[in-house]
Amino acid sequence: MTRLEAIDKLCDSYSAYFDVERFDEEDTELAATCFLYVHSEKYVLVKAAKLWEADSNEYVYIFSVPHLTKDIFTKCRDYAYNEGMSHIEPKAGHMCSYITALFICDTADADAVKALKRTRIYKSFRLSYYGWMDFHTGVIELSTNKTSANASGRCTAQLLDKVLLGKGGKRKKLFNNSLLFK
Repeated sequence: MTRLEAIDKLCDSYSAYFDVERFDEEDTELAATCFLYVHSEKYVLVKAAKLWEADSNEYVYIFSVPHLTKDIFTKCRDYAYNEGMSHIEPKAGHMCSYITALFICDTADADAVKALKRTRIYKSFRLSYYGWMDFHTGVIELSTNKTSANASGRCTAQLLDKVLLGKGGKRKKLFNNSLLFK
């Protein structure tokens, strides 16, 4: 699978719920952005009598590089963080925002993967009264079909495995039906 095919598959899977924008410039690592905005609220009788409201957002930045180095990772991570933070509006109704940086590469340096796994960025706004932000990272090396992610981004590694590699699509059985129903 090539990087372009992987980006197409990833963008197709995100397009069901996210606003996807593709970039075709050759001089930049950014291949696509995917934004999700969710607003939930509960009211009594009329909409003016709100009990609560919550906004949840996710900003995904997909980067495509032939070889991921620590310098490229740091530059792209900082770009995703700064761009994602510019979209976040901490206010009374804001619950949470996720900023995700996904890297699709042919090969990656060991120190770049180590830096990706050690990325821990979390921010609460006004002691979490105005919500919080968590930063996820994920990488797939297409030459080895190996995925990695930081601790808070394990779900991104699972997504990369499922969408691009076809792994993990089956649910685990809780009970062995042959023993229960004889």
